[in-house]
Amino acid sequence: MTGAPSADIIYLPRWRPRGRRFGAHRGQEAGGLGTFRDQVPFLTLPDARRIDLRASLRDPFEGVHVRRFEMRNAVEVWALIDLSASMRFQGAGDRLRLAADLCAGLAASATRIGDGLGVIGCDRAVRADLYLPATRRRGPALAMAERIAAARCEATGAEGLLEAARLLFGRPRLVFLVSDFRWPQALIGQVFAALALHDTVPVLLADSAEDAGLPDWGLVELDDLEGAGRRLVFLRPALKRRWIAREQARRDALRSLAAASSARAPFHLVDRFNAQALTRHLLAT
Repeated sequence: MTGAPSADIIYLPRWRPRGRRFGAHRGQEAGGLGTFRDQVPFLTLPDARRIDLRASLRDPFEGVHVRRFEMRNAVEVWALIDLSASMRFQGAGDRLRLAADLCAGLAASATRIGDGLGVIGCDRAVRADLYLPATRRRGPALAMAERIAAARCEATGAEGLLEAARLLFGRPRLVFLVSDFRWPQALIGQVFAALALHDTVPVLLADSAEDAGLPDWGLVELDDLEGAGRRLVFLRPALKRRWIAREQARRDALRSLAAASSARAPFHLVDRFNAQALTRHLLAT
């Protein structure tokens, strides 16, 4: 069963939020509550409760000064989950379980500091049964993580992510785009462009059985989960090297497409969820 992780996911949005909902992140607005920012003349912020007597007495021009504070605001965190057929893959890990564990980690971490978490599951369209509006309640968010783990991935295509991106109109959000990204590059670019307003974190779900875990020699049955059928392949070192090089080229292309839309560098989630590794990535990008 998916539960809260042993370690929090620590994240810092790239933008300064604004609004009336208090939270943990440095906001744009200044006022009488929050973290001390500076001292300003009373006429700039006419709040007698915040008069700084020491600063006022030190002013040679006998001006009255008040303390101004930097407000801290909440943000919305969203997980857009690819549920196309290729997400059924199970090797050294289980892709849907990885996505569910990530959602559970975000649910625990976001709600603990007053942020809301929303989840949208998509294949060719938005999955209404796997849509959770942003909530600051941990219970529904963890329940959605369980539903992601048990989701059926039968449809080919991930065009529903474009529709999901359009649902997130208005103010910026922190968006985790969770997928194996086995789509056409044109679609990947369109999804990144549709999310350009937001602070987007691509999460590439990978499996060591797809590259490093392949044998040097032997017969391997390849199953295209998107509907192209099965093939029996005789694997040899030269073919394995070409396979691994092609996978690396696909990852490099994903990084380039993300950078072109001002998204963060992709985080590679391989085999099992690691909250601390994700935290290090988020704080470094």
